[in-house]
Amino acid sequence: MMNIAMIGFGNAVLNYHLPYLERKENINVKYIFRREEDRIREGTEHESWYPPIHFTTDLNEILQDSEVDLVVICTHVDSHMEYATAALENNKHILVEKPFAPTIEEANHIFELAKSKGLIAMANQNRRFDGDFLTLEKVLRSGKLGNVVEIQSHYDYFMPQYIKRGDFGFLYGLAVHTIDQIISVYGKPDDIHYDVRSISYPGESDDYIDIDFYFGRTKVTIKCSVAVKLEHPKFTVHGDKGSFIKYSSGHQKKNPNGPTTVSFEREAENNWGKLSYIDDNGVEQNENVPSEVTDYGILYEKLYQAIKNEGEKPVKDEEVIIVLKILEEGLSIAKKAK
Repeated sequence: MMNIAMIGFGNAVLNYHLPYLERKENINVKYIFRREEDRIREGTEHESWYPPIHFTTDLNEILQDSEVDLVVICTHVDSHMEYATAALENNKHILVEKPFAPTIEEANHIFELAKSKGLIAMANQNRRFDGDFLTLEKVLRSGKLGNVVEIQSHYDYFMPQYIKRGDFGFLYGLAVHTIDQIISVYGKPDDIHYDVRSISYPGESDDYIDIDFYFGRTKVTIKCSVAVKLEHPKFTVHGDKGSFIKYSSGHQKKNPNGPTTVSFEREAENNWGKLSYIDDNGVEQNENVPSEVTDYGILYEKLYQAIKNEGEKPVKDEEVIIVLKILEEGLSIAKKAK
């Protein structure tokens, strides 16, 4: 059994952590820590949705409990260092929401502290386990596309009302997911071309993101915008033997009146990926590719194996540093845009 304590009780915990841990017999959420001022401001009604979990405003109660194996930090990035350091110094493994740390220097400090104590510190890059991305990985592994020439990845919304002067939250809040997905497949890029700016407030926001990554002869484009009314395919892939498209598998429906529940059923066939390629006999093949199921609990299962059985960390330190460097460079460019 792996006992978990979570720090924070916002959207991430309610919708992207707890619903995927309900079925895990080997993982137990023992605590959720909330600051007293958060409980006063936000209320405590939602705590009653989770009677088996002990809610506390005393951080030391978590840190001094020898049964707690893992502390999951789901707070704003400006408090990640404080909580991560406290947990590691009390011999707890840590899983930290994205972005892992405010800077590369701080991230490296946390990784070094964890290594010095024989502990695991890891970023919660759960979107590696989105059903649409898992489906893309399956197609890439099949080799049916031949040599991959180009991949386009979209993470778009139509919500221009959220563009605000002085708000640089889109790179670190949205694009971080798609950047990490591609780094998890291809590793460190050979070259990067950035177009990061604001539609309405140049130099004062980052609401338009178009980044080209080059891996050998493969080009991967990450696009993220809040001014896209008609849906693009989530992934478009072209190879020298064929092409693949997959529309987004979407997000689980959030429940404002109780615990969010998620479906682990395969999505409807009308949203499966489309694959067209020339096979080894020169014959055209067209396939509907069954979608994989979104399950962020997979990350926890892999982390469990790393903690309990010395398995491999599912998100490597060097991948986190690569992503943070890309985010820092992109933000710098956005701030200079005119």
